[in-house]
Amino acid sequence: MKLSVIREVRTNNFNDSEIINKIQTLWNDSMQDIQKLNYKGNIYGVYHKYESNYKGDYTVSIMIEDNKKGIELSLENYKIFNEEKTDKESVFLTWHKIWKLEEDGKLHRAYTYDFEKYDPSGRIEIYIKEK
Repeated sequence: MKLSVIREVRTNNFNDSEIINKIQTLWNDSMQDIQKLNYKGNIYGVYHKYESNYKGDYTVSIMIEDNKKGIELSLENYKIFNEEKTDKESVFLTWHKIWKLEEDGKLHRAYTYDFEKYDPSGRIEIYIKEK
């Protein structure tokens, strides 16, 4: 799968007092850009450039599928979390579950590329790269 960056921001889940504003602005601005492109496919929230683990700094990028340019992501060794609900709160709660699984030693993350896949139908999947 090849993905092209629309916009990105650097943040931290625990030490960035502006995280909510940064993420909301990133999504809002990216969706405006995507609308201008008349893109109708899957949209991805990609987490990468990890400083350490989920407690360190990382970059989140909004990306779209693009066969001509972009980064190439293999879908091997990913654990997929399917969202029952398609809202921000559900995604937030799933990330907390992921962190808990990691803390409990039940998930061994590679910390390369993790992503949320937003299907045009409203379905959301979270892909976590495992070691």
